[in-house]
Amino acid sequence: MRAAGNSGQAFLRAAAEGRKALVGYLPVGYPDVPRSLGTLRALCGDGDQPGADLVEIGLPYSDPMMDGEVIQRAGTRALQRGVRTRDVFAAIEAVAATGTPAVVMTYWNLVDHYGVDAFARDLANAGGGGLITPDLIPDEAGDWMAASDAHDLDRIFLVSPSSSDERIAMTTAACRGWVYATAVMGVTGTRSTSSSAAPELVARIRRLNPDVLVGVGLGVSTGDQAAEVARFADGVIVGSAFLKPLLAADDAGRPDDLDELRAVVAELAAGVRR
Repeated sequence: MRAAGNSGQAFLRAAAEGRKALVGYLPVGYPDVPRSLGTLRALCGDGDQPGADLVEIGLPYSDPMMDGEVIQRAGTRALQRGVRTRDVFAAIEAVAATGTPAVVMTYWNLVDHYGVDAFARDLANAGGGGLITPDLIPDEAGDWMAASDAHDLDRIFLVSPSSSDERIAMTTAACRGWVYATAVMGVTGTRSTSSSAAPELVARIRRLNPDVLVGVGLGVSTGDQAAEVARFADGVIVGSAFLKPLLAADDAGRPDDLDELRAVVAELAAGVRR
């Protein structure tokens, strides 16, 4: 694996403070494009209240094969309300203005349709750190490898409990920044308990690539779970738990109400600091 890269620095800064990093996911365009910029900034904390160390900005997609019900609901509404691929660059700029690094999580078809080098160029110009590509494997990522090298962007690929040792070694070697460990099999979503497979998966990753930074996602929803995952991972990834209060506020006719979101951010930020 190459150096920690733009987004990997968030993990290293957290480690320098004696803790682990919180990675927060929200999609651009929900509840609509202008309001989503405010929700993304809310992930970054407020004043003395810590927030996410790294923000993961999702691009809504019409066929989100890895997304659970919560993220699908938000993504569908965002698409219905007019979000476009190019809106992600404004979202990156909004987060970068807070001083918090940001990456984009996207299905590859959207990047391919936009133009791989053009997307990389515009992402870098907006201040983005790189891409998480859940449906792109290193074997098929030649264009992205070239574009990410040309524009100094991180490549975050995924591994799972079903990944072979050979696949884990190859994938982590292709990453720049960090590797995304999906701690449970299946789609995204909050869970009442964290995955028992997660510590074993992280141990396998570190045995095969001792230098890799590992973010663990899929299922974390409470401060206690965040603290548990923080014992063995470099970063704790949270998504659905941040979207649930936004969906509830939207359903209640209060799309501008971010109080509950901020409360969840505070609980998860405290969790990775235990």
